[in-house]
Parts: sequence; structure tokens; C-alpha cells
Amino acid sequence: MPPILTSIFDFLKIGPGPSSSHTIGPMKAGLDFMECIRDLPDADRLGGDSLEIHLFGSLSATGRGHGTLRAIAAGMLGNRPDTCSPGLLEECGRDDAPIDLDIGGKTIAFRIADIVMDAVQHDYPHSNTMIFRFKTGNDTLLERTYYSVGGGFLRWEGWKAPEHGEPRYPYGTMAELKQHLKDNSIRLHTLMLANEKSITGLSESAIHEGLDRITAVMENAVERGISSKGILPGSIGLKRKAQAMYNSAKKLEFQGSGFLRAINAYAMAASEENAAGHCVVTAPTCGAAGVLPAIIFMLKRHMGAQQSEIRKGLLAASAVGFLAKHNASISGAEVGCQGEVGVASAMAAALQAYARGHRFQVTENAAEIAMEHHLGLTCDPVGGYVQIPCIERNAMGAVKAYNAFLIASTLDSAYQKMDLDHAFEAMAQTGRDMSKKYKETSLGGLAVSFPEC
Repeated sequence: MPPILTSIFDFLKIGPGPSSSHTIGPMKAGLDFMECIRDLPDADRLGGDSLEIHLFGSLSATGRGHGTLRAIAAGMLGNRPDTCSPGLLEECGRDDAPIDLDIGGKTIAFRIADIVMDAVQHDYPHSNTMIFRFKTGNDTLLERTYYSVGGGFLRWEGWKAPEHGEPRYPYGTMAELKQHLKDNSIRLHTLMLANEKSITGLSESAIHEGLDRITAVMENAVERGISSKGILPGSIGLKRKAQAMYNSAKKLEFQGSGFLRAINAYAMAASEENAAGHCVVTAPTCGAAGVLPAIIFMLKRHMGAQQSEIRKGLLAASAVGFLAKHNASISGAEVGCQGEVGVASAMAAALQAYARGHRFQVTENAAEIAMEHHLGLTCDPVGGYVQIPCIERNAMGAVKAYNAFLIASTLDSAYQKMDLDHAFEAMAQTGRDMSKKYKETSLGGLAVSFPEC
């Protein structure tokens, strides 16, 4: 198996919710397609008179509720996920936005309503497929097929991986990673830093700055969420709950059940911000963007964790996330929510264990326990919105992460029989066997058991 070549900052991406595969990926596609149009010969750019966009798979099934159409518009208007304003998608709901083609003042009309919600079942290589066309009359001047493959990652027909350095310690499985740690007598965060420097060419200080920025975005999402109330966007009419949960925890002075209420509140807060289309971090996806922030917020605000410890924890969490993506999937459209909240919970458990100073085996055991108890989790969003069951599911994932850490750090690590590689293998197999009804299409499960929507 080839080694993992993913950068931490390609994996932990900043961007608007509510779904990385439905907003960050499509926004990137819209931006890229417009850049491709601007690279055409002048005559083609001047002659083009229309845009045609088709969405397939879960993008078609749940794209309206997930904000996909507005994300595409935002990208075509030149916005980038990692630098856009928190409320950008709320501002991109107009149907009459002209697109500047950067030649002689020429613009082209673009109507969100004209995006075609095409077949849910199709034969393209990935469920989340988008076809963009730039046309003159009935003739196509430019066409590109994109695949939003989960976690905000974007591929297209003919895509080639960008050039990068080779990892200093190549690994594709946890077993290989552990062997490097043993053979070189190094800690996990040291290995991850060395690989990130080798792959990206970034300095250690630049990596630390990037990790701190990611932490800040996560904390800001929690802060905004516990300070906000009202109704989330969409037809469900779902009220925000994080503030009420936080106030309840505060009344109990964060003691006893108040501590667990706080973890729930923090996860729900970031997840509600995601549901509102505001900026979060894909950890590993937008749909699971409340789990890691909850654990980080808890560690910093209630346990006195230092930022240097959080950085190390994020490096450990990234190692777990990389392995999930490399050997299974982090896409709800491919494997259900076990690949989103399940992986997020495993990452958060690893983060807490490592940030609290535990050695590698406890860190792996914590991640495995959290992953094991999310196997089979379906992705069945009500109404196509990342709200029910997603927001409370993030809270459950955070609490499971905390409990997995408690189990792994209390019991002798030698008791653990299942390892993380086998847990991801089980997740991949379960995802292959899972009906498409339960893979972000809103065609089964809770999505069809809620007639009010």
C-alpha cells in the first residue's frame, strides 16, 4: 500500500458548513471552473453565453439543504473556503449574480435556480459528482467533471496529485507507524512534524502557527455557538440548544453532570455554527466539526491544557484521521456517518490522550475504542439538513471520545485486543455493505421517519 502523503492543512481545512463534501468541495469546484474559463482563448470567453451545472448522487439528493448551490455560487464569484467571511453562504442566495469573465468587462448571468439536481443513482466513480459546462448556444466550450470525495477534498477527471516531498517516515497503516516509533525511538508528534515538513516544505514554526490558527477557528465556533440562540436555517425550524445546555452546565459550576453538559454544549455549539453555514474546521468533515472543538475547549477551559499540548494532540488526531481516510473513508456518502462522527470521535479520543501526556499505546487504544463504538453509524439527515441527527450526534461523539479516553487511560493497555487498523478495516467493510439509503441521501432511516419535513 502506498504511504500517506496528506498534509495536515489539507486535512484540517477551514471553511463554511454545513457539509465539507457539499460546501467546501463544491465551492472549490466553482472557483476552479471559473479559473479554467479565464484560461480559455479570448474568443471563447467572449463567445460564451451560458453556464450549465449538474449535480449527482448525494449532492443532488441533499444539496439544497446542505447549501451546495450557494457554495458553488460563492466559489464562482471568487471566494475561497479558508478566507471567506463566516456568513458568506447566507449572502450568496441571490439568483442573479453576474460572473465576471475578466475580459473587456464581459459578465455572464448565473442563476442558482438553473443548477440541475440530476440522478441520485449513477455510474460515475464517486457519489458526489458535479459536471460544469461553459457554453455558447448548444455548443460546449469547456466541460469538467468534479468529484467531492469527502472532507472538502476535490478531484476531477484527469486530476493528478500535486507534487510534494516524500514523508521522512512513510506509513500507510498504524502497524507501520508504530514500527517507525519503535525503530527510531521517537514520539508520535515528532514523527508527524517531520513528515509535515518533508511533504510540504513548511518550517516547524509555520506548522505550529497553522495548528494554532486551526485551534482558534475551532474555539471561535464554540464561543459563537454558546453565545447564539434562535432558529437554524431551513424548513425544519430547529432551535439552537447549545446556549441552554451551556447555561445549565454553568449553574452546576461544571461539576458532576455539569461537566458532561459542558462537553455536550461545546460540541453542539460548533455543530450549530456549522449548520448555520458559518466557518468551522473539517475534523475530519464539516458534518463532524463539533467533536474535536468540544474536547479542545474542555481541555483548555476546564483542565488547564496549554496550547503546546493541544498542538501535540492535534498531530496525534491527524495521524488517526489520515489512517481512516487512507484505509477506509471519511465521506458520509461512501460509508455513512461512521466515517464522519465516528472518525472524529476516534481523533478526539487520541487528541485527549496524547495532550494529557499518555504514550502511544494509550492514544491508539483510545482512538480504537471510540471508533469501534461508532461502527455501522448511518448518515440519514432529516430534510437533507446537517441538523437532525447531526448536531446531537456530534455531542454524542464528543462524550464517547471522552469516555474512550477514560477507558484507555484507566485499564492496562495490554488488555486491549482490537487495534486501530482492524477497526478501520471493519469500518470500510461495513461501509461497502451499507445501503445507499443510509449514505447521505436522506432516502432512509430518520430522514424518512420525520414526516413534518
